Amino acid sequence: MSGVEEIVRAIEQLTSDQFAELARWFDEVQQKRWDQQLDRDAAAGRLDFLREEAQAEEKGQLLRDWP
Repeated sequence: MSGVEEIVRAIEQLTSDQFAELARWFDEVQQKRWDQQLDRDAAAGRLDFLREEAQAEEKGQLLRDWP
């Protein structure tokens, strides 16, 4: 049995409160990892195209106010 299978079995045994606590924790970890990946991508220049597109749209007066 793999580690993931063991984790799944353990999760299936959690009470509703324990499961909710785990879900909150998982969401926090996932958000932290997403933020870290976004920071790495930005530092590596992988998101520069977004800034360039926004600047081009601003220059062409194509930007609109956010609702």
